Amino acid sequence: MNHDQNFKNLILDYPLQALRFFAAEEAAAVDEGARVVPIRQEQLQERLGERFRELDVPLLLEWPDGRREAVLFALEEESAGRRFSIHRLAHYCLDLAALFDTARVVPVVIFLGGGGAAPAVLTLGGDRHRYLHFRYLACDISRLEAARYLDSDNLVARLNLPNMAYPPGEKLPVFAQALRGLLGLEPDPERQAKYLDFIDIYAALDDNERKEFERRYADEVEVMNAFAERFTRQGMEQGMAQGMRQGMQRGEAAVLIRQMERRFGALAPAHRERIEAADAETLLVWSERILTATRPEDVLK
Repeated sequence: MNHDQNFKNLILDYPLQALRFFAAEEAAAVDEGARVVPIRQEQLQERLGERFRELDVPLLLEWPDGRREAVLFALEEESAGRRFSIHRLAHYCLDLAALFDTARVVPVVIFLGGGGAAPAVLTLGGDRHRYLHFRYLACDISRLEAARYLDSDNLVARLNLPNMAYPPGEKLPVFAQALRGLLGLEPDPERQAKYLDFIDIYAALDDNERKEFERRYADEVEVMNAFAERFTRQGMEQGMAQGMRQGMQRGEAAVLIRQMERRFGALAPAHRERIEAADAETLLVWSERILTATRPEDVLK
């Protein structure tokens, strides 16, 4: 399972709520006048070159009216603390600070499966002085008590309820509250469908638990089934439309090949491959060129 991508999507879709949940110590008091700007990975790679280290999502928090100085948050998701490298994170934060010419960088690590094995502090020094002291904000989701967030109006917190700590017998109520939070706090049907999958993945109900959930939470199940039916139907319609487009494209390519072979003789394999791989617009342009071309290369140039 690609936890990195799941959480990257979550942070990019709900950046301000993500900061308030994962980095509450620094972002809890952030007002609605703040603007969150995700820093594109392509931009970082281009500007950092060989020093680029792809972590999860750097977010720039700024105030357009200038009443507060901008802060850069470097968020990294780790599924297990033993895989975490504090040296890598320190390097990355120093690179970001130099790139954006700022000392206001907040490193945040989101531990999904427990961060107990991860070092909390990096200190460099000699016999007389300490020359570098680096630490980060740690959000160990598995140690957060789900009971504190059952009615939260922070959607990122509600979606992560299944990842939090709760008594064994509370798994289904926690799952239900996550679903209710999604349906109550997110009005966009496409995002609702997207994060139904997120909740379902991390709740990981077995067959018996699903049957019990269906019995105890009929309203929530009805909503989930409606989404599943809708997006299955949408997927089938999109698949049929795509299949029709591909069929027409293959037909157009076959016609062009026949026309070119009548005019120029047998085509080289490379020419046939180019025609069969071309899109509909390109095939149309090539079919017009064949009227005046004197060789295959003139058509496919």
